[in-house]
Amino acid sequence: MVRLEDVLEIFERKRPDGDVDLIRRAHVFAEHAHEGQNRKSGEPYVSHPLAVAMILAELGLDGVSVAVAILHDVLEDTEVDTERLSEAFGDEVAKLVGGVTKIGRVRFTSDLEQQAVNFRKLLVAMVDDVRVLLVKLADRLHNMRTLAVLPQGKRQRIARETLEIYAPLAHRLGMARIHGELEDLSFKTLEPEEFAALEASVKGRLRAARRLTHNIERRIRAGVAEHSIPCTVEHRVKGLYSLHRKMSGRELDLEQVYDLVAFRIITDSIRSCYAVLGIIHNQWSPVPGRFKDFVAMPKPNMYQSLHTTLMEAGRPFEVQIRTEQMHGIAEEGIAVHWMYKEGATPGENERALAWLRQLVESQRDVSDPREFLSELKLNLYPNEVYVFTPKGDIKALPRGAVALDFAYMVHTEVGHHCSGAKVNGKLAPLRQHLKNGDIVEIVTSSDASPSRDWLQLVQTTRARSKIRAHLNKQERDRSVEMGRRMCEKELRKYGARLSRLSKDGSMDSVASQFGLGKADDLLVAVAFGKVSVRALVTRLLPEEDIDRRQPKAPPGRLRRVFERAVGWAADAAIEVKGIDNIMVYRARCCGPVPGEAIVGYVTRGKGVSVHARTCGNIDRLLLDKERRIDVVWRSSKGVVQPVKLAVAVDDRQGLLARLTAKIADDKTNIRHIESKMDTSRGTIELVVDVTDSRHLKRVLKGLRELDGVRAVRRGRVP
Repeated sequence: MVRLEDVLEIFERKRPDGDVDLIRRAHVFAEHAHEGQNRKSGEPYVSHPLAVAMILAELGLDGVSVAVAILHDVLEDTEVDTERLSEAFGDEVAKLVGGVTKIGRVRFTSDLEQQAVNFRKLLVAMVDDVRVLLVKLADRLHNMRTLAVLPQGKRQRIARETLEIYAPLAHRLGMARIHGELEDLSFKTLEPEEFAALEASVKGRLRAARRLTHNIERRIRAGVAEHSIPCTVEHRVKGLYSLHRKMSGRELDLEQVYDLVAFRIITDSIRSCYAVLGIIHNQWSPVPGRFKDFVAMPKPNMYQSLHTTLMEAGRPFEVQIRTEQMHGIAEEGIAVHWMYKEGATPGENERALAWLRQLVESQRDVSDPREFLSELKLNLYPNEVYVFTPKGDIKALPRGAVALDFAYMVHTEVGHHCSGAKVNGKLAPLRQHLKNGDIVEIVTSSDASPSRDWLQLVQTTRARSKIRAHLNKQERDRSVEMGRRMCEKELRKYGARLSRLSKDGSMDSVASQFGLGKADDLLVAVAFGKVSVRALVTRLLPEEDIDRRQPKAPPGRLRRVFERAVGWAADAAIEVKGIDNIMVYRARCCGPVPGEAIVGYVTRGKGVSVHARTCGNIDRLLLDKERRIDVVWRSSKGVVQPVKLAVAVDDRQGLLARLTAKIADDKTNIRHIESKMDTSRGTIELVVDVTDSRHLKRVLKGLRELDGVRAVRRGRVP
């Protein structure tokens, strides 16, 4: 069990001038607050905050971070409130503990929408103060180390969310040591048998290769020493989960994994890094195409190193060359260059969190939480390509990105007006995939603007969200204009003007009555059919004006057509939940019948079309989730619905007569029938009246039982 003195010993070694008194006071406060509480293991609860504090002390974080680690559970698990915490330690500590508490309360369930909302909060907290995330990662790491005492189901859930979210976050922050341990602990929990088998195989392979490993290290030291370059040489073994993923993804055996062991040469300067590279390339033959220069082009998570693959006795091995500072960043990432560390420059920390700030900014326009969650997971593990602007600036993009993605990375307006691109000086289409080292120049035009096709081209979250936001604004502007024309046309019948009503605030007032924000929102609702023009007019104008100038309704069938056009009438069998006086009609593509599961789609200016949930068009229509609306069946007595049927048949004498007789036996009226025969087979298309889904099922069952009928389905023959 970790003791306070153990934490302070590490902290004072890493931070000789650190605030030890703050940490001691935090420990006394936490011990008192958690008094009587134990962990599942039976240990006093305060042992967990101390273990989290030890992890942060080992990272070299400041006294505030270590104190927050000790206090991180007091708001959630004790009677302590934020006000009391602020009085004892100040606003900075209280705010950080509050941030960690909020994140700590996140529970990842099968409810993807709630999960996505929680992740959005997590990202915002990280951008506001990165120490919140560092404490949370340390908290999660210690929880994973002590997972064994929990029930199996809970262990599996925690390990899965760690593997999907927390380990990738540590990776994106460059914290390789924590990232690797989180992955391996999750792997051990989720697939214990595979973990144990792979661990045993790796140990056997390392024992067999011990002499070869020692020989390579000896030759590297000797070669570098000849040129009087200071360095240390060590080797690292690939993490078990990373190894498992590589073997599974490429269907490899352990013997086919050549980077199981990588040699690290840590030297004093960038100049020495390149000098060492030349030395070892003289000692061993490099493998063509296997050299990567992350010194000149660092990864977005600040990682820098030279990577090269060499051959020894017919077997390849990897060498990584870096400075002491690069090595610290590679292992601890943002914990080395974090914004609160003494001596760190703002530019270093801004670059370290640039990917996160971009992600949060790009997601502001994503209203669908499920889409946000999908994009988050894609962004946590990108595979980058590095391209150049004409001025020589480096831009990192995910692998598979196209020239249009680059345009939106330069600037939103450059993307919106992008008409073409030049890649390496040659004209290229916007869909051209970019490769490492490409020099990209964007050609713009004032006439160019985004189209929906662009959404299928781009790969980055930023580009996709900016395009979608632009298209949504265009759509809204068109809807506002359509709603305005519809209202003006109706108001003219009563001698009123929409412009005058807008100026005196009447439209804003009515908008609030419908639960909408402002006049433009009301006009959009009118265009989509969510608010009928008639309902709007009755609230805008005095009742006596409407009665005095009421338009005469046409008689008979024309009246029904007129009522549907202005939104006074609706399908008698269907109602929209919570909204009266809105036009509703059944979609022709599927023609749902009472009793079937249905969903409403708000059209522009035509009310609500109702589709069966099994309709083939519904997924495409409901891509815009704002247009989805809940609809239900009313009592359907006396209501009949025409349904199109297609019957595949063999060409048999008298089959058509038997088919019509069977339909008549089910007390069903035939509105239309048409048969098409081709050699020995054919199709009969018909329209029948049914009252509900049970009636339709009886008709379908009866037709399928007829000798010579091969298949029956709703709708026309494709």
